[in-house]
Amino acid sequence: MNEEDLKFSETTRTMLATPERVFAELSDGWAYVGWVVGATHIRDVDANWPHEGSMIHHKVGSWPAEIADVTKSLRCEQNRRLMLQARAWPLGAATVDIVLTALSNTETLVTLREAPSSGPGRWLDNPVLRWILKVRNEETLSRLADRVEKRELSV
Repeated sequence: MNEEDLKFSETTRTMLATPERVFAELSDGWAYVGWVVGATHIRDVDANWPHEGSMIHHKVGSWPAEIADVTKSLRCEQNRRLMLQARAWPLGAATVDIVLTALSNTETLVTLREAPSSGPGRWLDNPVLRWILKVRNEETLSRLADRVEKRELSV
């Protein structure tokens, strides 16, 4: 599936943090459940996360209807961009593209684009689904902002 063929829902948020701080949060695979809406449990994180090809092994959904699957890094540009394939089979998979743009020394524009890329979601793609993704991703970016603006990292 080519990226150009996907119909992305796009959500943006300005965060009071540097791109380096935002990327540090994205690079902590164990923190994924703290900001990704729907992720409920991290089972494992590849040692080289978020480098291309590495994976977060997770569960999504609520017990007892949890789905165990993975999120794979498709593209990683340090402090600039992280593109992922988020899977939750049999529901399908989505391509998630997170782009960081420095606005000043203390602000970053975070753009999150998501599109169903395989499975039933790809076939059910429509304006209503894109709206649902946008609302979900507004909450995702709100949670990410709380973490990057308020959480102290011991690096």
